[in-house]
Amino acid sequence: MATDQIIILLAVIAVASFVYGYARALSATRASATPFHSRPVYHGAYLMVATVLPALILVAVWSAAAPMVIRSSVVAGMPDQVQQLSDSQISLVMTTVGNLASGMMRLTAEEYRSLVSGMVDAPTLFMQKGMILGTSVEPYMIEAAASVNEYRAGSKLGMTICAFVVVILGFAYGLRRMRPRVRARNAVERIMLIGLIAASTVAILTTVGIVFSMLFETLHFFQSVSPRDFFFGTVWDPRFSAPGRMGGNEGQFGLLPLLWGTLYISFVALLVAVPIGLYSAIYMSEYASNRVRSVVKPVLEILAGIPTIVYGFFAMVTFGPLLRDLGAIASMQISASSVLTAGIVMGVMIIPFVSSLSDDIISAVPQSLREGSYGLGATQSETIKQVVLPAALPGVVGAVLLAASRAIGETMIVVLAAGIAANITLNPAESVTTITVKIVSQLTGDLEFNSPQTLVAFALGLTLFFITLCLNVFALYIVRKYREQYE
Repeated sequence: MATDQIIILLAVIAVASFVYGYARALSATRASATPFHSRPVYHGAYLMVATVLPALILVAVWSAAAPMVIRSSVVAGMPDQVQQLSDSQISLVMTTVGNLASGMMRLTAEEYRSLVSGMVDAPTLFMQKGMILGTSVEPYMIEAAASVNEYRAGSKLGMTICAFVVVILGFAYGLRRMRPRVRARNAVERIMLIGLIAASTVAILTTVGIVFSMLFETLHFFQSVSPRDFFFGTVWDPRFSAPGRMGGNEGQFGLLPLLWGTLYISFVALLVAVPIGLYSAIYMSEYASNRVRSVVKPVLEILAGIPTIVYGFFAMVTFGPLLRDLGAIASMQISASSVLTAGIVMGVMIIPFVSSLSDDIISAVPQSLREGSYGLGATQSETIKQVVLPAALPGVVGAVLLAASRAIGETMIVVLAAGIAANITLNPAESVTTITVKIVSQLTGDLEFNSPQTLVAFALGLTLFFITLCLNVFALYIVRKYREQYE
């Protein structure tokens, strides 16, 4: 039985065991003279957990360990000349073996016997079935593929048997523990607490893993390129250079042009998104009727659901040429791919991040603050400026931070609307590029992960992570500073 089928069956068993445990505990509570410590629902949950949770853990561990065990067993059965190959070469061989094993599952019994006995050529037979192997097939590979299928079948059978033996034992244990003095509620809540801790630990470890993976590769990059040249360089030219060309054979990796482009475009985007989004939130929360609000807010939030590639095409095909033509009418030279094009279109994209969150935050300000202001004779506009907005400022700062993070991490709009030229310029009508664009370009194609041209992407990613962290720290400082005035 496949893993997904086992999980589906375990889910059905979990529901059935909960219903059975609840009904049995309910009837036992009514018939017993001794009061139960926990309610029947907790006994049902306890029986469900005891029945299914150990089996789920077994399936997860088995599914993770089985491929490694099968691989080592198959490699151990290959000829000596194959076992003496490097790890990368053995991985290529195992890829071919895995493709063979998957293809064998689609063969008939007669075709399978012909293939194993060597009566038919594997690439020819697979091509007739619409499958292309792409590499030459040795006889030992066919034997290894047959072994892979045998090991996989045995592994699935063993996992299925062991899982349902554990289910039966867990169900019996849960029924045995269904007694009046058993603290089923405490046990269930303890298991839920462990689950919550595990979920938060996974989130934390994921973040730590991302940081360390970038950090280690960044350290490898700085072994080839000086940190001073990276952080303070003004020229971005990571390509291999010709002899005698400025920058040497390793190119130049100046961060400042990319950092300037990232901050410049994000600044223009925030200049567009923050006023429009904040004023829209004030109108919808303080002035608009319920009927207008129920129509305007969903329409405004549609902007957040449009794919960024659509915004990029809109900027490249429509808005960029429009700005260029308007600039020509006003005797101004504006490039179709420029800071203005990318910043304005990106600002339109992140308007919902500011307006929707700010609207919810402003609406959450206690009505008593407004009524107190009105009672002192303030007008509605004065109440909004002097009471509502200061009270909602921490949340508004969080909304602006979210919009800024979204703008800093945007890639497709910049690629299509701002270009890929790494420039340091104050003119918003010229082309620039951002850190995210260069991360994508440096990791695109068939590259080796030991050259500065590739490792620089990790240094750029770590720099972007640090910028976002600084934004979060600053926003937290602002939130705490102004929250103290209203607590």
